[in-house]
Amino acid sequence: VQLQASGGGLVQAGGPLSLSCAASGRSVSTYVMGWFRRAPGKEREFVASITWRGGSTMYADSVKGRFTISRDNAKNTVNLRMDRMKPEDTAAYYCAAGTWSQRQDGYPYWGQGTQVTVSS
Repeated sequence: VQLQASGGGLVQAGGPLSLSCAASGRSVSTYVMGWFRRAPGKEREFVASITWRGGSTMYADSVKGRFTISRDNAKNTVNLRMDRMKPEDTAAYYCAAGTWSQRQDGYPYWGQGTQVTVSS
């Protein structure tokens, strides 16, 4: 499974930003897709996840109600729409493929990070 994240950048606090993750490889649709982030000086943490089939979603409490994860099965992409962004959302964001979990070790496949910076 190969994952390619894109869409990071600089955004003002309160504004929106969207990330996208293109997934390819055998049996990619059998995996849960997740987004994690790592802020400077902190450990990588769970953000959101979604199943390819059925579209069940799960969110970290810190982003619930502000971030929306979605998938496009035809294009094999998973998107993360981030609204009402806060400076504390500044981090490198990673997409991952794995199991229904908020733990990093539940995801054996990772894309490269894409940097998101929120200015106050």
